[in-house]
Amino acid sequence: MAPMGRNYAIDLSRSSTVSAMRHIPGAWHRAATGAGLVSADGSIHPTIFAEMSALAARTGAINLGQGFPDEDGPVEVLEAARDAISDGLNQYPPGRGIPDLLSAVSEHQQRFYGLGLDPATEVLITAGATEALAAALLALVDGPDDEVVVFEPYYDSYAAVVALSGARLVTVPLRWPDFQPDLDDLRRAVGDRTRVILVNDPHNPTGAVFTADVRAEVVRLAERHDAVIVTDEVYEHLVFDEPHVPIATLPGAFERTLSISSGGKTFSTTGWKIGWITGPADLISAVLAVKQFLTYVNGSAFQPAIATGLRLDDGFFRGIADSLRAKRDLLGAGLRAAGFAVSTPAGSYFTVADARDLGASDAATFCRELPERAGVVAISLTAFATPEHRAEYATLVRFAACKRVEVLEEAASRLASLR
Repeated sequence: MAPMGRNYAIDLSRSSTVSAMRHIPGAWHRAATGAGLVSADGSIHPTIFAEMSALAARTGAINLGQGFPDEDGPVEVLEAARDAISDGLNQYPPGRGIPDLLSAVSEHQQRFYGLGLDPATEVLITAGATEALAAALLALVDGPDDEVVVFEPYYDSYAAVVALSGARLVTVPLRWPDFQPDLDDLRRAVGDRTRVILVNDPHNPTGAVFTADVRAEVVRLAERHDAVIVTDEVYEHLVFDEPHVPIATLPGAFERTLSISSGGKTFSTTGWKIGWITGPADLISAVLAVKQFLTYVNGSAFQPAIATGLRLDDGFFRGIADSLRAKRDLLGAGLRAAGFAVSTPAGSYFTVADARDLGASDAATFCRELPERAGVVAISLTAFATPEHRAEYATLVRFAACKRVEVLEEAASRLASLR
Protein backbone atom coordinates (compact mmCIF):
# COMPACT_ATOMS: atom_id res chain seq x y z
CA MET A 1 0.00 0.00 0.00
CA ALA A 2 -0.89 -5.04 -3.25
CA PRO A 3 -1.29 -1.35 -3.96
CA MET A 4 1.00 1.31 -5.41
CA GLY A 5 4.47 -0.04 -5.11
CA ARG A 6 2.74 -3.16 -3.91
CA ASN A 7 0.44 -3.25 -6.89
CA TYR A 8 -0.56 -6.90 -7.33
CA ALA A 9 -4.23 -7.74 -7.67
CA ILE A 10 -6.59 -10.58 -8.48
CA ASP A 11 -7.44 -10.58 -12.16
CA LEU A 12 -11.19 -10.09 -12.41
CA SER A 13 -11.11 -9.55 -16.16
CA ARG A 14 -12.81 -12.78 -17.33
CA SER A 15 -16.34 -11.89 -18.32
CA SER A 16 -17.86 -15.11 -16.99
CA THR A 17 -16.27 -14.56 -13.59
CA VAL A 18 -17.28 -10.91 -13.50
CA SER A 19 -20.87 -11.72 -14.44
CA ALA A 20 -21.13 -14.38 -11.75
CA MET A 21 -19.54 -12.24 -9.07
CA ARG A 22 -22.17 -9.52 -9.45
CA HIS A 23 -24.61 -11.88 -7.74
CA ILE A 24 -22.37 -13.09 -4.92
CA PRO A 25 -23.29 -11.45 -1.60
CA GLY A 26 -20.69 -10.41 0.92
CA ALA A 27 -18.23 -7.76 2.03
CA TRP A 28 -16.10 -8.25 -1.07
CA HIS A 29 -18.36 -5.83 -2.95
CA ARG A 30 -17.65 -3.07 -0.42
CA ALA A 31 -13.93 -3.62 -0.86
CA ALA A 32 -14.19 -3.60 -4.65
CA THR A 33 -16.32 -0.46 -4.58
CA GLY A 34 -13.89 1.25 -2.23
CA ALA A 35 -11.02 0.39 -4.57
CA GLY A 36 -12.93 1.84 -7.52
CA LEU A 37 -13.34 -1.50 -9.31
CA VAL A 38 -17.12 -1.36 -9.76
CA SER A 39 -18.34 0.11 -13.05
CA ALA A 40 -21.47 2.20 -13.44
CA ASP A 41 -23.36 -0.89 -14.68
CA GLY A 42 -22.30 -2.88 -11.61
CA SER A 43 -19.70 -5.01 -13.34
CA ILE A 44 -16.31 -5.57 -11.75
CA HIS A 45 -13.20 -4.61 -13.68
CA PRO A 46 -9.52 -5.38 -13.00
CA THR A 47 -7.29 -2.90 -11.26
CA ILE A 48 -5.41 -0.43 -13.42
CA PHE A 49 -2.22 -2.23 -12.41
CA ALA A 50 -3.39 -5.59 -13.73
CA GLU A 51 -4.68 -3.92 -16.89
CA MET A 52 -1.53 -1.93 -17.60
CA SER A 53 0.85 -4.78 -16.79
CA ALA A 54 -1.07 -7.00 -19.21
CA LEU A 55 -0.82 -4.23 -21.80
CA ALA A 56 2.93 -4.00 -21.26
CA ALA A 57 3.28 -7.75 -21.75
CA ARG A 58 1.15 -7.71 -24.89
CA THR A 59 2.92 -4.77 -26.54
CA GLY A 60 6.46 -5.28 -25.28
CA ALA A 61 6.37 -1.83 -23.68
CA ILE A 62 8.68 -0.84 -20.84
CA ASN A 63 6.62 -1.08 -17.66
CA LEU A 64 7.14 2.05 -15.55
CA GLY A 65 3.70 1.57 -14.05
CA GLN A 66 4.18 -0.90 -11.19
CA GLY A 67 6.47 0.01 -8.33
CA PHE A 68 8.84 -2.90 -8.07
CA PRO A 69 12.59 -2.97 -8.80
CA ASP A 70 14.12 -5.00 -11.61
CA GLU A 71 17.33 -5.70 -9.67
CA ASP A 72 18.00 -7.91 -6.67
CA GLY A 73 18.83 -6.49 -3.28
CA PRO A 74 22.08 -6.74 -1.29
CA VAL A 75 23.87 -10.05 -1.50
CA GLU A 76 24.14 -10.33 2.32
CA VAL A 77 20.35 -10.32 2.58
CA LEU A 78 19.87 -12.85 -0.20
CA GLU A 79 22.50 -15.17 1.26
CA ALA A 80 20.89 -14.95 4.69
CA ALA A 81 17.61 -16.20 3.21
CA ARG A 82 19.37 -19.09 1.48
CA ASP A 83 21.15 -19.98 4.70
CA ALA A 84 17.89 -19.87 6.67
CA ILE A 85 16.24 -22.30 4.25
CA SER A 86 19.25 -24.63 4.40
CA ASP A 87 19.27 -24.41 8.20
CA GLY A 88 15.67 -25.62 8.36
CA LEU A 89 13.81 -22.42 9.16
CA ASN A 90 10.89 -23.52 7.02
CA GLN A 91 8.05 -23.99 9.50
CA TYR A 92 5.78 -21.56 11.31
CA PRO A 93 7.67 -18.75 13.03
CA PRO A 94 6.38 -17.31 16.32
CA GLY A 95 3.15 -15.35 15.99
CA ARG A 96 4.73 -11.96 16.62
CA GLY A 97 7.75 -12.74 14.44
CA ILE A 98 11.12 -14.36 15.06
CA PRO A 99 12.89 -12.77 18.04
CA ASP A 100 15.91 -11.72 15.98
CA LEU A 101 13.79 -9.70 13.55
CA LEU A 102 11.77 -8.16 16.38
CA SER A 103 15.07 -7.06 17.91
CA ALA A 104 16.41 -5.82 14.57
CA VAL A 105 13.32 -3.65 13.99
CA SER A 106 13.65 -2.24 17.51
CA GLU A 107 17.36 -1.55 16.94
CA HIS A 108 16.54 0.12 13.61
CA GLN A 109 14.01 2.48 15.18
CA GLN A 110 16.53 3.44 17.88
CA ARG A 111 19.44 3.80 15.45
CA PHE A 112 17.70 6.01 12.90
CA TYR A 113 15.04 7.80 14.93
CA GLY A 114 15.89 7.56 18.62
CA LEU A 115 12.75 5.55 19.37
CA GLY A 116 13.21 3.03 22.15
CA LEU A 117 10.91 0.04 21.64
CA ASP A 118 10.36 -3.16 23.59
CA PRO A 119 10.76 -5.83 20.87
CA ALA A 120 8.57 -8.25 22.81
CA THR A 121 5.51 -5.98 23.08
CA GLU A 122 5.89 -2.97 20.76
CA VAL A 123 6.87 -4.66 17.48
CA LEU A 124 4.83 -7.02 15.29
CA ILE A 125 5.98 -8.69 12.06
CA THR A 126 3.40 -8.83 9.25
CA ALA A 127 2.91 -10.10 5.71
CA GLY A 128 4.21 -6.90 4.22
CA ALA A 129 3.04 -3.40 4.98
CA THR A 130 -0.26 -4.18 3.27
CA GLU A 131 -1.28 -6.68 5.93
CA ALA A 132 -0.10 -4.34 8.68
CA LEU A 133 -2.36 -1.62 7.26
CA ALA A 134 -5.33 -3.96 6.93
CA ALA A 135 -4.90 -5.42 10.41
CA ALA A 136 -4.50 -1.97 11.97
CA LEU A 137 -7.58 -0.50 10.30
CA LEU A 138 -9.74 -3.55 10.96
CA ALA A 139 -8.59 -3.56 14.59
CA LEU A 140 -9.20 0.11 15.28
CA VAL A 141 -12.25 0.98 13.17
CA ASP A 142 -15.71 -0.08 14.31
CA GLY A 143 -18.25 0.51 11.59
CA PRO A 144 -20.18 3.35 9.94
CA ASP A 145 -19.91 5.83 12.81
CA ASP A 146 -16.11 5.95 12.40
CA GLU A 147 -14.13 7.93 9.83
CA VAL A 148 -10.66 7.38 8.42
CA VAL A 149 -8.86 10.42 7.04
CA VAL A 150 -6.42 9.88 4.15
CA PHE A 151 -4.46 12.13 1.83
CA GLU A 152 -5.70 11.95 -1.76
CA PRO A 153 -4.51 10.57 -4.14
CA TYR A 154 -3.81 7.51 -1.99
CA TYR A 155 -2.35 4.02 -2.05
CA ASP A 156 -5.19 1.96 -3.44
CA SER A 157 -5.58 -0.52 -0.58
CA TYR A 158 -6.50 2.27 1.83
CA ALA A 159 -9.95 2.83 0.37
CA ALA A 160 -10.56 -0.91 -0.04
CA VAL A 161 -9.79 -1.72 3.60
CA VAL A 162 -11.68 1.30 4.94
CA ALA A 163 -14.70 0.15 2.92
CA LEU A 164 -14.25 -3.40 4.20
CA SER A 165 -14.27 -2.09 7.77
CA GLY A 166 -17.54 -0.28 7.13
CA ALA A 167 -16.11 3.11 8.03
CA ARG A 168 -16.33 6.31 6.01
CA LEU A 169 -13.34 7.47 3.98
CA VAL A 170 -12.59 11.19 4.29
CA THR A 171 -9.96 12.63 1.95
CA VAL A 172 -7.62 15.60 2.11
CA PRO A 173 -6.52 16.71 -1.37
CA LEU A 174 -2.90 16.95 -2.46
CA ARG A 175 -2.57 19.27 -5.43
CA TRP A 176 -0.13 19.69 -8.27
CA PRO A 177 2.73 20.48 -8.31
CA ASP A 178 4.06 20.18 -4.73
CA PHE A 179 1.36 17.84 -3.37
CA GLN A 180 1.41 19.33 0.12
CA PRO A 181 -1.97 19.40 1.89
CA ASP A 182 -3.61 22.70 2.76
CA LEU A 183 -3.77 22.79 6.56
CA ASP A 184 -7.30 24.24 6.49
CA ASP A 185 -8.41 21.28 4.36
CA LEU A 186 -6.83 18.96 6.91
CA ARG A 187 -8.58 20.69 9.81
CA ARG A 188 -11.94 20.42 8.06
CA ALA A 189 -11.42 16.71 7.43
CA VAL A 190 -10.60 15.70 11.01
CA GLY A 191 -13.40 15.71 13.56
CA ASP A 192 -14.79 13.85 16.54
CA ARG A 193 -15.83 10.92 14.34
CA THR A 194 -12.26 10.51 13.08
CA ARG A 195 -10.92 7.23 14.38
CA VAL A 196 -7.73 7.07 12.31
CA ILE A 197 -5.60 9.59 10.45
CA LEU A 198 -3.68 7.58 7.88
CA VAL A 199 -0.42 9.20 6.75
CA ASN A 200 1.72 7.90 3.89
CA ASP A 201 5.07 9.71 4.07
CA PRO A 202 7.06 9.58 1.79
CA HIS A 203 3.90 9.57 -0.25
CA ASN A 204 2.78 7.18 -2.93
CA PRO A 205 1.77 8.01 -5.65
CA THR A 206 3.04 11.62 -5.63
CA GLY A 207 6.56 11.29 -4.17
CA ALA A 208 5.85 14.12 -1.71
CA VAL A 209 7.51 14.32 1.69
CA PHE A 210 5.28 16.21 4.08
CA THR A 211 6.52 19.36 5.78
CA ALA A 212 7.13 19.74 9.50
CA ASP A 213 3.99 21.90 9.72
CA VAL A 214 1.87 19.13 8.22
CA ARG A 215 3.27 16.51 10.59
CA ALA A 216 2.74 18.76 13.60
CA GLU A 217 -0.85 19.53 12.59
CA VAL A 218 -1.62 15.83 12.20
CA VAL A 219 -0.46 15.25 15.77
CA ARG A 220 -2.35 18.28 17.11
CA LEU A 221 -5.59 17.20 15.44
CA ALA A 222 -5.19 13.58 16.58
CA GLU A 223 -4.77 14.74 20.16
CA ARG A 224 -7.70 17.15 19.95
CA HIS A 225 -10.08 14.54 18.52
CA ASP A 226 -8.62 11.45 20.24
CA ALA A 227 -7.72 9.76 16.97
CA VAL A 228 -5.03 7.16 16.28
CA ILE A 229 -2.35 8.02 13.72
CA VAL A 230 -1.37 5.16 11.40
CA THR A 231 1.69 5.84 9.26
CA ASP A 232 2.82 4.03 6.13
CA GLU A 233 6.57 4.63 5.90
CA VAL A 234 7.72 1.96 3.45
CA TYR A 235 9.82 4.53 1.55
CA GLU A 236 11.52 5.79 4.73
CA HIS A 237 15.05 5.17 3.37
CA LEU A 238 14.26 6.53 -0.09
CA VAL A 239 14.15 10.24 0.81
CA PHE A 240 16.37 12.51 -1.26
CA ASP A 241 16.86 15.86 0.43
CA GLU A 242 16.77 15.37 4.19
CA PRO A 243 16.40 12.51 6.70
CA HIS A 244 13.00 10.92 7.12
CA VAL A 245 11.11 12.13 10.20
CA PRO A 246 8.56 9.63 11.58
CA ILE A 247 5.50 11.21 13.17
CA ALA A 248 6.02 8.91 16.17
CA THR A 249 9.09 10.97 17.10
CA LEU A 250 7.08 14.18 17.57
CA PRO A 251 6.19 15.31 21.13
CA GLY A 252 3.06 13.60 22.38
CA ALA A 253 2.70 11.43 19.26
CA PHE A 254 4.12 8.02 20.19
CA GLU A 255 1.31 6.95 22.51
CA ARG A 256 -1.26 7.32 19.72
CA THR A 257 0.80 6.31 16.67
CA LEU A 258 1.22 3.02 14.84
CA SER A 259 4.19 3.12 12.43
CA ILE A 260 4.34 0.69 9.50
CA SER A 261 7.23 -0.21 7.21
CA SER A 262 8.67 -3.20 5.38
CA GLY A 263 11.81 -4.63 3.85
CA GLY A 264 10.44 -4.73 0.32
CA LYS A 265 11.39 -1.25 -0.89
CA THR A 266 14.56 -0.85 1.19
CA PHE A 267 16.11 -4.19 0.19
CA SER A 268 14.47 -4.70 -3.25
CA THR A 269 12.63 -7.78 -1.96
CA THR A 270 9.02 -6.82 -2.64
CA GLY A 271 8.02 -10.44 -3.23
CA TRP A 272 9.10 -11.57 0.22
CA LYS A 273 6.33 -9.62 1.96
CA ILE A 274 8.07 -9.00 5.27
CA GLY A 275 6.67 -5.94 7.02
CA TRP A 276 6.28 -4.67 10.55
CA ILE A 277 4.20 -2.37 12.69
CA THR A 278 5.47 -0.64 15.82
CA GLY A 279 3.88 1.41 18.55
CA PRO A 280 2.51 1.30 22.11
CA ALA A 281 1.95 -2.20 23.46
CA ASP A 282 -1.82 -1.82 23.84
CA LEU A 283 -2.26 -0.74 20.22
CA ILE A 284 0.07 -3.48 18.95
CA SER A 285 -1.93 -6.07 20.93
CA ALA A 286 -5.13 -4.84 19.27
CA VAL A 287 -3.53 -5.23 15.84
CA LEU A 288 -2.24 -8.70 16.73
CA ALA A 289 -5.75 -9.76 17.73
CA VAL A 290 -6.79 -9.23 14.09
CA LYS A 291 -3.52 -10.08 12.32
CA GLN A 292 -3.37 -13.59 13.81
CA PHE A 293 -6.57 -14.46 11.93
CA LEU A 294 -5.38 -13.02 8.62
CA THR A 295 -2.08 -14.65 7.59
CA TYR A 296 -1.30 -15.94 11.09
CA VAL A 297 2.44 -15.95 10.28
CA ASN A 298 4.60 -15.79 7.16
CA GLY A 299 8.06 -15.82 5.64
CA SER A 300 9.98 -17.79 8.25
CA ALA A 301 13.17 -18.00 6.16
CA PHE A 302 12.91 -14.40 4.97
CA GLN A 303 12.59 -12.91 8.45
CA PRO A 304 16.23 -13.52 9.49
CA ALA A 305 17.32 -12.18 6.10
CA ILE A 306 15.49 -8.89 6.65
CA ALA A 307 17.03 -8.73 10.14
CA THR A 308 20.42 -8.94 8.42
CA GLY A 309 19.42 -6.12 6.10
CA LEU A 310 18.28 -3.82 8.90
CA ARG A 311 21.74 -4.15 10.46
CA LEU A 312 23.68 -3.16 7.31
CA ASP A 313 25.97 -0.16 7.69
CA ASP A 314 25.00 3.45 7.08
CA GLY A 315 26.71 3.41 3.70
CA PHE A 316 24.13 0.99 2.36
CA PHE A 317 21.19 3.18 3.39
CA ARG A 318 22.82 6.32 1.98
CA GLY A 319 23.64 4.45 -1.19
CA ILE A 320 20.11 3.31 -2.00
CA ALA A 321 18.80 6.86 -1.62
CA ASP A 322 21.62 8.30 -3.76
CA SER A 323 21.06 5.68 -6.44
CA LEU A 324 17.33 6.32 -6.63
CA ARG A 325 17.89 10.09 -6.66
CA ALA A 326 20.04 9.69 -9.76
CA LYS A 327 17.34 7.56 -11.38
CA ARG A 328 14.71 10.13 -10.43
CA ASP A 329 16.74 12.82 -12.15
CA LEU A 330 17.28 10.67 -15.24
CA LEU A 331 13.58 9.91 -15.54
CA GLY A 332 12.58 13.51 -14.88
CA ALA A 333 14.92 14.81 -17.59
CA GLY A 334 13.51 12.30 -20.06
CA LEU A 335 9.94 13.28 -19.23
CA ARG A 336 10.66 16.98 -19.62
CA ALA A 337 12.40 16.36 -22.94
CA ALA A 338 9.29 14.48 -24.09
CA GLY A 339 7.07 17.47 -23.32
CA PHE A 340 5.69 16.63 -19.88
CA ALA A 341 5.61 19.06 -17.00
CA VAL A 342 7.21 17.28 -14.04
CA SER A 343 6.74 17.43 -10.28
CA THR A 344 10.13 16.60 -8.75
CA PRO A 345 9.56 14.03 -5.98
CA ALA A 346 11.27 14.34 -2.61
CA GLY A 347 11.10 10.61 -1.96
CA SER A 348 9.69 7.21 -3.02
CA TYR A 349 9.91 5.36 -6.33
CA PHE A 350 7.55 7.66 -8.19
CA THR A 351 7.48 10.78 -10.36
CA VAL A 352 4.22 12.48 -11.35
CA ALA A 353 4.08 14.25 -14.71
CA ASP A 354 1.39 16.36 -16.37
CA ALA A 355 0.55 15.26 -19.93
CA ARG A 356 -1.66 18.26 -20.67
CA ASP A 357 0.89 19.86 -23.02
CA LEU A 358 0.97 16.60 -24.97
CA GLY A 359 -2.72 16.93 -25.71
CA ALA A 360 -4.04 14.74 -22.88
CA SER A 361 -7.42 15.50 -21.33
CA ASP A 362 -7.97 12.09 -19.72
CA ALA A 363 -4.93 10.50 -18.10
CA ALA A 364 -6.45 7.01 -18.13
CA THR A 365 -6.99 7.15 -21.89
CA PHE A 366 -3.54 8.68 -22.39
CA CYS A 367 -1.94 5.79 -20.43
CA ARG A 368 -3.87 3.14 -22.34
CA GLU A 369 -2.61 4.62 -25.61
CA LEU A 370 0.96 5.28 -24.46
CA PRO A 371 2.30 1.72 -24.99
CA GLU A 372 1.35 1.83 -28.67
CA ARG A 373 2.46 5.44 -29.12
CA ALA A 374 5.78 5.29 -27.30
CA GLY A 375 6.39 1.77 -25.98
CA VAL A 376 6.15 2.80 -22.30
CA VAL A 377 3.58 1.99 -19.61
CA ALA A 378 2.56 4.46 -16.89
CA ILE A 379 -0.38 4.77 -14.50
CA SER A 380 -2.93 7.58 -14.40
CA LEU A 381 -3.20 9.40 -11.07
CA THR A 382 -6.98 9.13 -11.32
CA ALA A 383 -6.57 5.45 -10.34
CA PHE A 384 -5.63 6.67 -6.86
CA ALA A 385 -8.53 9.08 -6.33
CA THR A 386 -12.19 8.91 -5.39
CA PRO A 387 -14.57 9.26 -8.36
CA GLU A 388 -15.78 12.69 -7.26
CA HIS A 389 -12.22 14.08 -7.24
CA ARG A 390 -10.71 12.45 -10.31
CA ALA A 391 -11.20 15.57 -12.41
CA GLU A 392 -8.59 17.32 -10.23
CA TYR A 393 -5.97 14.83 -11.47
CA ALA A 394 -7.32 14.45 -15.01
CA THR A 395 -4.02 14.83 -16.89
CA LEU A 396 -1.54 13.57 -14.29
CA VAL A 397 0.48 10.39 -14.82
CA ARG A 398 2.72 8.39 -12.46
CA PHE A 399 6.01 6.85 -13.60
CA ALA A 400 8.24 4.53 -11.51
CA ALA A 401 11.99 5.20 -11.43
CA CYS A 402 12.94 1.97 -9.61
CA LYS A 403 14.36 0.30 -12.73
CA ARG A 404 17.87 -0.24 -14.09
CA VAL A 405 19.54 2.85 -15.55
CA GLU A 406 19.62 1.35 -19.03
CA VAL A 407 15.87 0.68 -18.83
CA LEU A 408 15.17 4.27 -17.84
CA GLU A 409 17.44 5.54 -20.63
CA GLU A 410 15.57 3.42 -23.17
CA ALA A 411 12.22 4.61 -21.79
CA ALA A 412 13.36 8.24 -22.10
CA SER A 413 14.44 7.59 -25.69
CA ARG A 414 11.05 6.09 -26.53
CA LEU A 415 9.12 8.89 -24.82
CA ALA A 416 11.01 11.44 -26.91
CA SER A 417 8.86 10.34 -29.86
CA LEU A 418 5.88 12.05 -28.20
CA ARG A 419 7.50 15.41 -28.80
